[in-house]
Amino acid sequence: MSPQVVTPIFMVEPSSWLRSGITIEKIDQVNLVKFTPELQTRLEELLDKHKSGSLSQEEEAEYAGISELERIMTFINAKLIADRGN
Repeated sequence: MSPQVVTPIFMVEPSSWLRSGITIEKIDQVNLVKFTPELQTRLEELLDKHKSGSLSQEEEAEYAGISELERIMTFINAKLIADRGN
C-alpha cells in the first residue's frame, strides 16, 4: 500500500451536504448516488468562478468540500457498478 499524502486545506466538510445535496437514482438497475440538481448547479457556478480565479475564500472552501464529495461519490458509484456483476 502506498503512503498517504497529507495536504491540509480549508474546506467545508463534505458530510454537510449528505442530507440536502445527495440523492439516489436507479440507472441500469444500479442505485447510484448523485448530487441534487441544486448542488450540481452550485458546483458548476463555483467551477466557473474557480476557472476565472474569482472565488472568495469562503467559496474556495465550499468548492473544495463539494469537489471532495464528488470524488467520494465517484468512487462509491464505481464500486457499485463493479459489484453489479458479482
